[in-house]
Amino acid sequence: MAPFITRRSAVQIVASAGAMAATPSWAQAKAARAIYPVAVPIYYAQYVADRGGFFKDAGLDCKLTQGGSGVKTREIVASGQADLGIGDITHPMQLANHGRGGRALMPVDTRSNSAVFIIRKDLADQGIKTLEAFANWKRPDGRKPIISVSSIGGTNHVWSSYYMELFGLDQKVTFLGTGNVDTMLGSFKTKQVDVLVNAAGILKECEEQGWGTLLFDGGDEANWNKYIGGKIPVTAHFTLQATIDKDPAKMQAIVTALWRATQWIKTHTPEEIYGVIEPFVASTSRDANIFDIDLMKKITDFEGIIDAASYQRGSKVWFREMTGIKPLKMEEVVTTTFVEAAKKA
Repeated sequence: MAPFITRRSAVQIVASAGAMAATPSWAQAKAARAIYPVAVPIYYAQYVADRGGFFKDAGLDCKLTQGGSGVKTREIVASGQADLGIGDITHPMQLANHGRGGRALMPVDTRSNSAVFIIRKDLADQGIKTLEAFANWKRPDGRKPIISVSSIGGTNHVWSSYYMELFGLDQKVTFLGTGNVDTMLGSFKTKQVDVLVNAAGILKECEEQGWGTLLFDGGDEANWNKYIGGKIPVTAHFTLQATIDKDPAKMQAIVTALWRATQWIKTHTPEEIYGVIEPFVASTSRDANIFDIDLMKKITDFEGIIDAASYQRGSKVWFREMTGIKPLKMEEVVTTTFVEAAKKA
């Protein structure tokens, strides 16, 4: 992935990585901004880096902001208003496809925790138990059933649409972007939408509130291995090449903080992790969040490297008509330089 880093930048990166641990608390902190889409535990590396002090330890005064959806997060990064975003790996691919130099810096997970299809309880009670039965159902006004995702083009949409295409059902439903957790749940419980696609913790919340139940779990290990075939970097930390070029040392500090936060997550319990990230995920219950965190730990990529096999495996999902993304070689969008330096530090 070295072509994206100049020789001078590489020297700055290594130097900054080696010095980072020794940065005194009184040193001048470097301003940075990171963006996450919505308030769910899948983005917990950013939350822990913030609340756990890893950004600060890396010499950063990092402002962490909610984007409102994956697509909005991508737009903020594309505009240069943020140094780093986290979201579906298709976001930096979209940026690369449009000449914006999107770069995936470090994977977050190995399979999706955001492909859980949750059906309204009243529809489940009518006997709708499969995706096929749901797709063949019609709303009272005769329209197609509606599947709620956070944003069109975001993680929920990418993976739920892939499954619907795989089963030949995509033309029988309508996808609707409904925003953050609060608005997603609001549209679901008021029956404005019929199926909500999100994380397992959201499913638990819906079950506890009596709003919905499981229809299909695309992130379940058995389903994933059957239909997807193995490890894929579904979610990633990403930025622009222009942002890297502007201040590679700052980008190294950000990635090092995220790497250390991820390793902290690896060695702590879901309850301890929730204790740190609670302010970011307060829209759902403690039990639902701990349940989600426990599942996330099982699929988190603690190695932090996107390899050729997993990239090739994901190509069938990323490069298709729905996403509109033209095929990209791995080296055109992925750079591992920063995480490799973080590991050495």
